Amino acid sequence: MTDSYVGQIVLEINGTDYEVISLEPSLKTGRKVVKTMNRTGRATGTAKGIEEHDLKVSVAIPKTGEPDWRALIDAKITVYPQDGGGQRETWTGCSLLEMGTKYQLEGEAVRDLTIAALNNYKE
Repeated sequence: MTDSYVGQIVLEINGTDYEVISLEPSLKTGRKVVKTMNRTGRATGTAKGIEEHDLKVSVAIPKTGEPDWRALIDAKITVYPQDGGGQRETWTGCSLLEMGTKYQLEGEAVRDLTIAALNNYKE
């Protein structure tokens, strides 16, 4: 039996495709441990929190036509598996938090973007 894996990924932001070096989504559940005074000396449970979605995206810097990343507010980001396998994943309400640049001896120059999203779903 052979296993199939998702290969390349295409990143689309508001209908435009971008050359992506890496994409690292993360989720913080916002849950907190409830500490109470009891005989066991242990926490008794957790309280529900507010979810936070963060994306760390590295994109190649084109020679011409680089988008204005500072204007990335309330955007929609969708990741498509290239070969049609797997599920599409979408983040909505995306806004740029931080932007950095990385130059390397070998390889292309990249922009490192930290993006916050309000919602995440898989289709």
